[in-house]
Amino acid sequence: MTASVQLRQGKPLVIAIDGPSGSGKSSVSKAVAKRLGLAFLDTGAMYRALTWHCLNGRIDLHDAAAVEAAARTISLEQNLTPEGEFVKVNGITVTEPIRDPEISKNVSAVATNLGARKELVRRQQAVIAQCGHRIVVEGRDITTVVAPQAQARLILTASEEARMRRRGLQLGGTQSAEQLVQQVLARDAKDSTVVDFQRAADGVYTVDSSDLDFEETVTAVINVVRSAVNEGPAA
Repeated sequence: MTASVQLRQGKPLVIAIDGPSGSGKSSVSKAVAKRLGLAFLDTGAMYRALTWHCLNGRIDLHDAAAVEAAARTISLEQNLTPEGEFVKVNGITVTEPIRDPEISKNVSAVATNLGARKELVRRQQAVIAQCGHRIVVEGRDITTVVAPQAQARLILTASEEARMRRRGLQLGGTQSAEQLVQQVLARDAKDSTVVDFQRAADGVYTVDSSDLDFEETVTAVINVVRSAVNEGPAA
């Protein structure tokens, strides 16, 4: 087990990580947060939770005003540490239900709702402040919209083949090749209509994990962070 390393003690250290589906954003971001002793925010879980809320409440996902209103009124709780995961919507634990394929199939309808997106971005920025600006935040528009002033900004990507394989393993082989295409590539195509999360903006690093294993990817990301904050590479 690698010991926690403190960077920029007593100073802000926001690490913004974007990337496509199946790139390993969540698992790698959690490991980086744990390694560096930082809080962690999975912004995708917020969109999934809102999607669950809308479907559970029979809110038409194509009714933009209704979805935006739901985003403004929903009571949303989630843990802000890299250990474990819990998500609650209006006091109901939805940690597992929000990972269902039905949510994956519908989440883009919520994620591309600009009003809902604006409200969730506001909540995400409030969480960053709540955590003293020492947090790893992962999602799709973190480097450019949610935390453009982050001390370290990067895109974590991988080849389509690698991403499809990883998502399939993550789901325990329960999905067909066609279902994986819908969950990974089709969702990226829909979300890219409102967010450019696959092309690095100025000052944003890129880490391609296609040929890296998990530990190598975590190390590569931490080295990018060290470089961004002028701490030098890990030993």
